[in-house]
Amino acid sequence: MNAEHVKLVESAYHFADTAHNDQRRRSGEPYIIHPVQVAGILAKLHMDPETVVAGYLHDIVEDTGVVLEDVRELFGPEVAMIVDGDTKLSKIKYKSNKEQMAENHRKLLLAMSKDIRVMIVKLADRLHNMRTLQHLRPDKQRRIANETLEIYAPIADRLGISTIKWELEDLSLRYLNPQQYYRIVHLMNSRRDQRIEYINRAIDDIKDAIKDLDLGNGTEIYGRPKHIYSIYRKMVTKHKQFSQIYDLLAIRVVVESIKDCYAVLGAIHTSWTPMPGRFKDYIAMPKVNGYQSLHTTVVGPEGRPLEVQIRTHEMHEVAELGVAAHWAYKEGRTNGVKQSDSGNKLNLFKEILELQSESSDADEFMQGVQGDIFADRVYAFTPKGDVLELPKGAGPLDMAYTIHTEVGNKTTGAKVNGKIVPLDYEIKNGDIVDILTSSSSAGPSRDWLNLVSTRRARNKIKQFFRLADRKENIVVGHEMVEKKLRDSGFNAHLIMTPEKESEVAAKLHYSSRDDMFAAIGFGDLQPAGVANRMSKDVRQQIEDDKQRQTERELLEEHKTLAKDEETHHEKKQHSSSSQGGVIIEGVDNLLVRLSHCCSPIPGDEILGYITKGRGVSVHRSDCPNIKAAEEHGERIIKVAWANPDGDRNNYNADLEVQGYNRNGLLNDVLKSINNSTRFLSSVNGKVDHDKVVTINASIGIRNREHLERIMDNLKKIPDVYVVKRTIH
Repeated sequence: MNAEHVKLVESAYHFADTAHNDQRRRSGEPYIIHPVQVAGILAKLHMDPETVVAGYLHDIVEDTGVVLEDVRELFGPEVAMIVDGDTKLSKIKYKSNKEQMAENHRKLLLAMSKDIRVMIVKLADRLHNMRTLQHLRPDKQRRIANETLEIYAPIADRLGISTIKWELEDLSLRYLNPQQYYRIVHLMNSRRDQRIEYINRAIDDIKDAIKDLDLGNGTEIYGRPKHIYSIYRKMVTKHKQFSQIYDLLAIRVVVESIKDCYAVLGAIHTSWTPMPGRFKDYIAMPKVNGYQSLHTTVVGPEGRPLEVQIRTHEMHEVAELGVAAHWAYKEGRTNGVKQSDSGNKLNLFKEILELQSESSDADEFMQGVQGDIFADRVYAFTPKGDVLELPKGAGPLDMAYTIHTEVGNKTTGAKVNGKIVPLDYEIKNGDIVDILTSSSSAGPSRDWLNLVSTRRARNKIKQFFRLADRKENIVVGHEMVEKKLRDSGFNAHLIMTPEKESEVAAKLHYSSRDDMFAAIGFGDLQPAGVANRMSKDVRQQIEDDKQRQTERELLEEHKTLAKDEETHHEKKQHSSSSQGGVIIEGVDNLLVRLSHCCSPIPGDEILGYITKGRGVSVHRSDCPNIKAAEEHGERIIKVAWANPDGDRNNYNADLEVQGYNRNGLLNDVLKSINNSTRFLSSVNGKVDHDKVVTINASIGIRNREHLERIMDNLKKIPDVYVVKRTIH
């Protein structure tokens, strides 16, 4: 950075410090610490001055009175654009609803595809938030850690920023599986001295092996510890114990040139026996994120496997910083990437935009991203020597549709390494795949949907049949909706007018009613949902008519009851009714029942509701059902508890307990309840994807005071977050 850049960055810090002056983080620290740390992470990635400035300002529009125009005026349009992108991403709220969560992540990935610096700032922001995650509640920790592991760490990996990727994965594991995380840390620390001694011996052996190569003074050899998450994944996927994993450390050799890389590889293979199938040449075939290195595993000292990585200094910078290593201030660039490198770097964005255009909804889009873009990769050659990157498990058809849609549609077979293979063949690293096509081919078979593994190929095949069978699907879809309406007792011809069909199609985001019916016929859209939307107005009219009729009947009944009450009052001035422990002033021999929807108990404020033919239903005064009925004032009557203290455990209360799904939590909840009441009529529970358990229990209690004591005891249980009464 020159003096002008330093001045720009310093002014951004002072501006952010002033704007966040009165704000504090959950930890109690001044808020400015967060943007300072984010900007520091970006500086370590060697990002351009505009991005570092955006790191200081990324929260300023959302959390302070500063507006985007202020940022644009003071720091320029590029900074404003990055801040605006991250502000929009920050406004995304992570919800438990799967479709909403997928929509949030779709917006995040599309924002990245427009300018990569938006995502690099977001990754720096997420990294510092993960470093300070201990200040949040356990359920929020797990939710954020899970999101980080599923979305942000894979994005960092695809951008090649391994220095961020590994830390995000390790921190996520710390909160998602703390028991395994700390166990691995402890085991690694317990034998640290022996491993360091072993790796130093191996480094000395490598130095002896390459001493005659004349590599110069720029050669570096050092040990690199394996990351905790990578060890955890190996234990899980390969079903190994920690003691069975030998390559906890790897040796990295950094040299001046590509020629030196292969010279070092030859010397190492001469000194130690290479293990079969454990050599990978990412220099000849770089990963899509630009990663280049030679990987080999040899039988090292003491006969133990030893991994060695060999790369140039430039390759090492790319491996650590990824796309950020290619950043060039005031050089030709596309979305922050040098023009010379833009082809490979922008492949990720191209894939994201293609998936967006081919997906029918956000959930399908995210499944495609996680299945096609963030999956493990294999590298295959075309007969011309071009390298194609595919998700692991892909076959010839997946490769054909990756090349071009028409190549996929015209595929008749495939050769791998010169031999004919079936279309369900799984492509392996280094395969030479020749896609056989014919111009006279009739197109894909429906069976191909069972042979492809990428969502892109599956969407292309479905798209072919959508177009081929469109007319038939429109007719079938129309008939399916008609049948649903007839089965529900409606006159389909009166409801399914062209105007109503077009209206429903627009609400479902189809450009025409034919597109909607074609989607139904093809199976992408359920006819029941369309039929319900078509008949919504008619059903509402029927419900309104029924409601008006019911209200008239209830009003007449209440007038009759009131008249009877007046007559009875003259005969017995101070009589009262007490059933279920409830008194109704001035009324005798009237059926009284406690409502099951809110389960009132002695001590609750209550109201009575005159029902049709079932006497008086008693509700808690805060029950939504009684509030909805209060607009019909004649049907609400005053009631009171005969004994506000209750008499036995004969009143029912429904409780909901939420907490972290740890071992023994349900037992602790049941033990706490049983210590306070012997009447537990039912209990059930469920666990969501964030490992938050919800336990519902129905218990017998004496009165409100008794219930509050039980609830207070439940709130004291470790890992219980919420205890509340429920209303059905």
